[in-house]
Amino acid sequence: MTEQPPAECEDAGRLAAAGDGNDPARARPAYAAARGRLLDPAHRTLRAGWRSLVALIYPPVCVACRAATGEAQALCPHCWGEIAFIERPYCERLGTPFAVDLGPGLISPAAIANPPVFARARAVCRFDGVARELVHKLKYGDRTELALTLGRMMLQAGRDLVADADLAVPVPLHRTRLWSRRFNQAALLAAIVAEKSGLPLRPNLLVRAKRTRRQVGLSRVQRADNLQGAFRVPEEARPQLEGRHVLLVDDVLTTGATANAAARALLRGGARQVDLLSFARVVTDG
Repeated sequence: MTEQPPAECEDAGRLAAAGDGNDPARARPAYAAARGRLLDPAHRTLRAGWRSLVALIYPPVCVACRAATGEAQALCPHCWGEIAFIERPYCERLGTPFAVDLGPGLISPAAIANPPVFARARAVCRFDGVARELVHKLKYGDRTELALTLGRMMLQAGRDLVADADLAVPVPLHRTRLWSRRFNQAALLAAIVAEKSGLPLRPNLLVRAKRTRRQVGLSRVQRADNLQGAFRVPEEARPQLEGRHVLLVDDVLTTGATANAAARALLRGGARQVDLLSFARVVTDG
């Protein structure tokens, strides 16, 4: 018995023949589409085989401790369990966790006593242990591939902010610090959040106009003074910012001085609201 060709082959054959007819311009795209449908299963099989071969040669490992994992760009169960995730209940303004759940929409005493310039902040986890190691590996260890893992986690933690935002803006580095570090970790994280969510990424809406001292070791007041006038919105960028709801992205939220200074510049530049999304944040218990 003669084996019948697949339907896709018949479609491709008819469309190829139609290309010699009166309207080849219409037939060619349709032929290409039919041929693509025919080749897609083969391509998928080839890609799956290639991924399996790569996984065999380079088995996936934990991005934190390098232990074996079931998939690439993931954490092993031990490291995952070591991360102190921030989940509800938490302060709706600062995103700091509450010890007990007293109902939705609560604001912490810290947010009432010293309201932030940004409207809301969300973070994946506390800045300690494995989370601190991941940030340091990304920031100082040239482990730029970690941005994919951390960015995907940020997207989940900040899904309510992402849903309300019009665009994403990373906290910028001064050009001299960017030159020495070669990349901006906040920009890498913002790129992943924007790509996975579909938000427009606008890194040029905010610039760091003044090189500041490193914030490590400074008090809250010293940090605020250090960042006075550090950020600005370029004049040519104001039309893109006017009336927009901005998602400001950074790697770590400590005292909030950097985020406040950046948010203040964005609001002065015409933004309607600024929310902050970071991978980790410092949490002071009590």
